[in-house]
Amino acid sequence: MRYAPAILVGRIVRKLARWRKPGGGSAVPGLIVNRLAPGFLARTLNGFPEGLVIVTGSSGKSTTTKMLVAALRANGKTVFTNPSTANISQGLTSALLERASITGRIDGDIAVLEMDEGHGALISGTLTPRVVTLTNVMVDQIDRFHDSDMVAAMLRRIAARATETVVINADDLYLASIAAGLGQAVRVERYGVTAAVLHDSPRGLGYSQTTQERLAPGAGVLVTSVSGRDASLSWPAQGGLGGPPTASLNVSLPARGTHYAVDAATAFATARAVLGSQFDAAAALRAISVIPPVFGRGEIVTVRGKQVEFVLVQNPASFQLNVDSLEPATEQIMVAIGSDVRDPSYFWPVDTSRIGRVLIASGSKSWDIALQLSYDGVVVDRVEPDLATAIDDFLALPEPAVGLKTIIFSADSMRRTRAHLGLATNADDAAAPAPSEITGEQA
Repeated sequence: MRYAPAILVGRIVRKLARWRKPGGGSAVPGLIVNRLAPGFLARTLNGFPEGLVIVTGSSGKSTTTKMLVAALRANGKTVFTNPSTANISQGLTSALLERASITGRIDGDIAVLEMDEGHGALISGTLTPRVVTLTNVMVDQIDRFHDSDMVAAMLRRIAARATETVVINADDLYLASIAAGLGQAVRVERYGVTAAVLHDSPRGLGYSQTTQERLAPGAGVLVTSVSGRDASLSWPAQGGLGGPPTASLNVSLPARGTHYAVDAATAFATARAVLGSQFDAAAALRAISVIPPVFGRGEIVTVRGKQVEFVLVQNPASFQLNVDSLEPATEQIMVAIGSDVRDPSYFWPVDTSRIGRVLIASGSKSWDIALQLSYDGVVVDRVEPDLATAIDDFLALPEPAVGLKTIIFSADSMRRTRAHLGLATNADDAAAPAPSEITGEQA
């Protein structure tokens, strides 16, 4: 009961925040509870009967977490999870407040958390996760994480807290190094892509450093083929002697691109590690195959009677991978880069030439992105710094003869675009949970 007063205060603050801004959100309740009851977050997260799973890394956390939760639920588990907008300490606490009893308990078998690598490293010393999954190390958020060595050090600290298994991307050299330093205290499970899949991605998969050798068949979960929104996975067979060394099945992806296939492999490998002999691979892949895109990541929405594809780019690697995955015949493209990109040179390494033509460049960094596009040979018809005007004019254009209207945006412009269009601006609100779900939402 020692957490009851803090929980009550947090809920009152949350109610006031919702009253002040209906449908909005704030991490303030979590911040207040963390101040009043510093042990609440760790005690609650460590208290699930079947443990805690942490998913962290530079990119792919949100999609991987959503896939993993779907796979575990398809295998009969009741899962608590956090939305992608609540992956720092105060956001995690705000999410817990939604479901915790007055004593700080949450009904559920297991917790699966997407965790920001920086905040995760800060609070990991108080957590005892059964499984830690590391997605990759990329050049990302250079105002926070100055270089890849810094990110790798944070991920190493989080991985060291695992009590049972660490799941790593075998194609990422930084993560391979982390795995090599874990010793015999925990099991290491690996996933990756075949040489053929990597060959079909001539720019690579965006990692700061890629390993020279590919994961051998039977040594982990492998992406063996990718075609648009379809992929094939193989993994070590569980049969007896004389049986095939690997099993394989197909999976549908929420959006185009090899990076989404890698997310599926990450989730699949983690679910295998969590469930062990109880794991039903076919059920897991069926569940993964039907999840919708995660909040702006290849999401297709209908607004004002028009279908629009939203493509979120958060770092140079994701920008490049998403540009390379665009349908070649995409006819109407708008690019909006906002104030979250503090230094426009952050995106200069991205080769945007494949876009060909942009009808409108917008956002607070509209002139900067227009200049970069022009240097890459992309025709920019118009620069419109006012995002609301740009959106209205883009949607007012006649339907494209080929493909969908496509808006490529950074996180700031994504939030502003959704708000202007009356769409959910919180990832939880964008996809209401199924009745059987246990989920928190960003305060």
